[in-house]
Amino acid sequence: MIKRDILLRLLENCVDVVELPGMEKRYTRGKVRDIYDLGDKRILIATDRQSAFDVNVGLIPLKGQVLNRLSAWWFGQTEDVTRNHLVEVPDANVSVVENVEIFPVEVIVRAYITGSTETSAWVNYERGVRDFCGNRLSEGLVKNQRLPRPIVTPTTKAKHGHDEKTSAREIVDSGWMSKEEWDWLDATALALFDKGARLAAERGLILVDTKYEFGKNKRGERILADEVHTPDSSRYWIAESYEDRFNRGLEPESMDKEFLRLWLKERGITEKNVPALDKDVRVEVAEKYIAVYEKLTGEPFDVEPDNRPVADRIKDHVKPYLQG
Repeated sequence: MIKRDILLRLLENCVDVVELPGMEKRYTRGKVRDIYDLGDKRILIATDRQSAFDVNVGLIPLKGQVLNRLSAWWFGQTEDVTRNHLVEVPDANVSVVENVEIFPVEVIVRAYITGSTETSAWVNYERGVRDFCGNRLSEGLVKNQRLPRPIVTPTTKAKHGHDEKTSAREIVDSGWMSKEEWDWLDATALALFDKGARLAAERGLILVDTKYEFGKNKRGERILADEVHTPDSSRYWIAESYEDRFNRGLEPESMDKEFLRLWLKERGITEKNVPALDKDVRVEVAEKYIAVYEKLTGEPFDVEPDNRPVADRIKDHVKPYLQG
């Protein structure tokens, strides 16, 4: 684990945005990633931006590197399940990927009933919802309880940009995907989750739930896109302490950004009054992201030996793709 004093120093060298000259019209800003369209490929730059309740709350040192490197590692681990869009990783913060047409549906696979956001299974269950995204939930469930089997819960993007719950039937009936496409996506998401959960368990972690995005490349092949099994797209708990804490009614020890959501909620902070994070919280979030990387990969997380501003280093490493 990187020492805390190093992370404190790195608070001054986080990357917020990377502006590539001459690429302004090909640029899209996501919550975390800066995306540049090259035609047949795209450059995905994982920044250090941190969101909570869909609000940008600050920069987390090394977060972009963790997300990018861990996602690349997981793409390699899951190639036996399905193809993915990754072409290469020219920089710790950068992935060059195939330019795919993303399906208008995201799916979250959930093995536990938990969460604190409007689209989470537990918040909806607590409000009396028993048919959740086409999945029938039994009575008497308790927060953070393991479900009888993992369930697939799809969402779509509404006009305001937030995720909206839907179901397999609504997706097919609305023409967003054909039944054959949905059946493939459903089966592939469950297979990816099974692979991820088994590997996480070997490392002492519980893969609680995770988000997947899929699309079609120019050859019409269906492939996994975006990111996979990162602390931003997934929820991880420490397996060793889960049962004891569950039995005592305590929140599991988390190693993902749910820690930050709960930290904010405990202080009465909601999406309407989210403050900028102080340096201690920013470092603590960084430590959790790095810890999950090291646990999963079994490798130490090393910082690139480059003292330049992160954005400058990234620009140098992507230059060859802009000159072609």
